[in-house]
Amino acid sequence: MPRSHASSSARQQRTRTRIAQVTARLIAEHGLSDWSAAKRKACRELGLPAEGEWPGNDEVEQALHEYNSLFRPTAQADSLREQRTEALHWFELLKEWKPVLTGAVAAGWATPHSDLSLELEADEGKEVELALLNAGIRYGPAPSRNDSNSIAQLRIEDAAQPVRLTIMTPAQRRNRSRRVDEVRLNERELRALLGADPAAADPAAAD
Repeated sequence: MPRSHASSSARQQRTRTRIAQVTARLIAEHGLSDWSAAKRKACRELGLPAEGEWPGNDEVEQALHEYNSLFRPTAQADSLREQRTEALHWFELLKEWKPVLTGAVAAGWATPHSDLSLELEADEGKEVELALLNAGIRYGPAPSRNDSNSIAQLRIEDAAQPVRLTIMTPAQRRNRSRRVDEVRLNERELRALLGADPAAADPAAAD
């Protein structure tokens, strides 16, 4: 590889890393949930053009792990344990629909602003909605994070922690695309993590 090309590639990677680090700080400190908007804001803070090559979400997740380790290791371990304990409450309430914990709380890089993301399996999303209504739990539609608009997304705001429910049919769940490094926890796996020392309750730490 020509030296000039190698130098350019290294420069681009350093820029991506800087954007990822500032994006992670904005997400952790200000609770920004729109990561594209957070990346644009990070570019503005760094004086970089917004149309440049942004880091991927996987790079931002890694930066969040690093931010938590550097700036709030004890507080993050404590809040993560509280979030996972709260997730167990919802596992019990929604056990009929085979809940799986996904997202930031499952992966271990959650901030205090992160949703509890639960994936459920139901033939009809209305089944889950009716159960929430009968339990007196207020909910509303949530913007979809999936390419398919046929996958129901609900958000529960009046919980100790905001909860996002993704409701899939059995076929959708079987055929869903998954990242290689995606962390998904069923109830047994979640209870096993909570039975461990809080500082060790991060799936990424076992990699």
